[in-house]
Amino acid sequence: MGVSGCLLALVLLTLAMGNAGVLDLTQVLGGVSNSHVALRQKINEKVNLLEGYIDEYFLDEINDEKMADSVYKGVINGLGDEYAAYYTADEYREIMEKTDGIYCGIGAYISADTATGIITIVKPMKNSPCEKAGVKAGDIIYAVDGKEVTGEEISKVQALVKGKQGSKVTLTIIRNKEQMDISVTRDKIEEDTVGYQMLDSKIGYIQVTGFEAVTPKQFENAIHKLEEEKMQALIIDLRDNGGGLLDSAVEMLDTMLPKGLVVYSKDKSGQKQEYYAEDDGCFEKPLAVLVNGNSASASEVFAGAIQDDQAGKLIGTTTFGKGIVQGLFELGDGSAVKMTTAKYYTPKGRNIHGKGLTPDIPVELSKEVTELPDGRKKVDNQTKAAYDYLIQEISK
Repeated sequence: MGVSGCLLALVLLTLAMGNAGVLDLTQVLGGVSNSHVALRQKINEKVNLLEGYIDEYFLDEINDEKMADSVYKGVINGLGDEYAAYYTADEYREIMEKTDGIYCGIGAYISADTATGIITIVKPMKNSPCEKAGVKAGDIIYAVDGKEVTGEEISKVQALVKGKQGSKVTLTIIRNKEQMDISVTRDKIEEDTVGYQMLDSKIGYIQVTGFEAVTPKQFENAIHKLEEEKMQALIIDLRDNGGGLLDSAVEMLDTMLPKGLVVYSKDKSGQKQEYYAEDDGCFEKPLAVLVNGNSASASEVFAGAIQDDQAGKLIGTTTFGKGIVQGLFELGDGSAVKMTTAKYYTPKGRNIHGKGLTPDIPVELSKEVTELPDGRKKVDNQTKAAYDYLIQEISK
């Protein structure tokens, strides 16, 4: 098949995918109608025109597989959904490794600014390849192995920095307006998404950096260890936690809340899917949850359920405001497609998309570092506000 026939076949296949049960573009375009038929004809005419120019003038050899992937990605990009993506089989496999919490990579938490597309290192993991190479929190990742990543979806950037154990990846970093290349040797990362400590003899502290498959077990273990140390109250830190797996957030809420609804979603037809805490036990000590503008998605599910149940106070600044759910659909050839499929709501029916959760106790982060009364720990002002609130609750 020539270039023209190949490209036309790809577009026709994409338009007809609904017949194979994978993707029905007619649903995206509003159903089969005269206008849809006219649009399909217009697309075919434009494809024929493009093929003519390619056959006549394009210098290099055509990579059919790359062209096919570009067509599939183009269909999904055309939805205008910033969270939608088409993943090749290799991309999908790498993404699924990340959600398992065990993978080979650089060991860093990264975030993407949806307004600017800038990719930032939130924090290198302790003793990770990233930290050992000199990468620092706040560094902007401009490129990975020479490929600019600004504006790329966060999961694609995560896939780029992963690779075989012992292999090297070059990060082009911008730090204080200075650009530099840092070579990082990838290693096996068993992601530690939960850290914990006793702040003093009374207040426990748990930091959750992501909601991965390994997180609920790590969270349960942290609660158990702090209980053994006789904690009387708890701070859960969700600041800079961009979310992750909804099921992990629900499983952790099952540890914290009494039986009942913790979150529900509604799809385009109004169909509800409800998620419940089902265990008999719950956390009954005073609780504070730290949040900020980078607390998003599954973090907001967790924090919203705590706030609605009045099980604890949210302290910090307004959360990110991602109140929508993405469905991930595996295709028959190992590839996958992700798109927004529903809105989620807190137990009291709040959808916080574009608005975020408002803290019960608003506290802007400052550069102030405060020593706790017993002199054992130094904390930032938001953590100190949570500490002070809990000490008051304990003394009641």
